[in-house]
Amino acid sequence: MMAILTVKNLGKVYNKRWIALSDVSFSIDDGEFVFLVGPSGAGKSTLLKLVLAQEMPDTGTIEVAGFSTETLKHDDIPLLRRKLGVIFQDFKLLPDMTAYGNVAFALRVCGYPSKIVKTRTEELLAQVGLLHKSKSYPQELSGGESQRIAIARALVHSPVLLLADEPTGNLDPHATEDIMQLLLDINRQGMAILMATHDIDLVERYGFRVLELQEGYLIGDRKKDNE
Repeated sequence: MMAILTVKNLGKVYNKRWIALSDVSFSIDDGEFVFLVGPSGAGKSTLLKLVLAQEMPDTGTIEVAGFSTETLKHDDIPLLRRKLGVIFQDFKLLPDMTAYGNVAFALRVCGYPSKIVKTRTEELLAQVGLLHKSKSYPQELSGGESQRIAIARALVHSPVLLLADEPTGNLDPHATEDIMQLLLDINRQGMAILMATHDIDLVERYGFRVLELQEGYLIGDRKKDNE
């Protein structure tokens, strides 16, 4: 297996005194599903921001999707992000756009022709089971439906790695199960997923590899089935 994400001795400090991450090292293989756990303030969101190049590390390196923070130029960041998908706890859908518009917008801003935008958007809406909701606005969707649209949007560029920051945090148990099944389907098709979550029951139920952060340190790396 080839590593799609390699983190080496990663460190991030805010205000010269708050250690958000310290000496964190791990790698994720192409097609792997990995949970990222830890209490609030452990460094989960900081780690995801660094992988997305929303911020840069103070020490160490990140190699992801063929890019390295050691050599990453500002102009490369949009190219890097097209190789990554990201979904959030609060969905971050544009409220004045329909479900179709939210997905299509991610393609239009990259200059795709309208025919490709239409075909790809409808394909993704069908993949997440919501083509029939294409004309609905976010406020007309349930939480689970909103997250499905957010997932469709995250998949527009066929990313090699999907970053999920508490994607089931605002959902009821039934919607949580639906979203997990969708993520599992996406993973089975070959996409690597790194999912931050507080839901330990969820983590134990699915039994994938678990990375555990505490106060900025990686204190656990448990393989699937305790291998």
